[in-house]
Amino acid sequence: MSLKSQDILVLLKLFTAGKGWTFRSLAGELFMSTSEIHQALKRAQESDLFDTRRQVPKLRNLEEFLLHGIRYVFPAKRGALVRGFPTSYAAAPLDKFFAEPEQTYPPVWPDATGTVRGYALEPLYRSAPQAAIADPKLYELLVLIDAIRDGRARERSLACEILHERLSSNEQTAATHRAH
Repeated sequence: MSLKSQDILVLLKLFTAGKGWTFRSLAGELFMSTSEIHQALKRAQESDLFDTRRQVPKLRNLEEFLLHGIRYVFPAKRGALVRGFPTSYAAAPLDKFFAEPEQTYPPVWPDATGTVRGYALEPLYRSAPQAAIADPKLYELLVLIDAIRDGRARERSLACEILHERLSSNEQTAATHRAH
């Protein structure tokens, strides 16, 4: 069974949601069906990215995949100029590090209610923008992943560094809780 892009979205949501999730709650928050959530976690488990016993993502494995593999397995696809929501280097947490020249357009997830005009960057999964708007932590993780998928070397490097920090700090917190 092959990994699909929605599997990564589900794992990232689990990372931001923490304990106490249900298939139904994930489905509602990710604008997916409960069967899609179930299948996503099954594929993630088979790919050694999800611990079924503890019901959590395997953060070290997930991090390795995100930092080194996602841009090859789920490459970014650019499109025409559209209205949408900023992503990659054009959104937090990366936007404070990169000044965009006035004559170029930033990457955006296409959405008619979006606030920015830029070039369309296909999201990791079709419901990712909706889910990200409702969950700022998820939005930032998806922004970092888009920078890894689509960014230039400097943007990718900084995105990898920030993503590593976020995933590592959460793993250390979880280890501390397990020890007590």
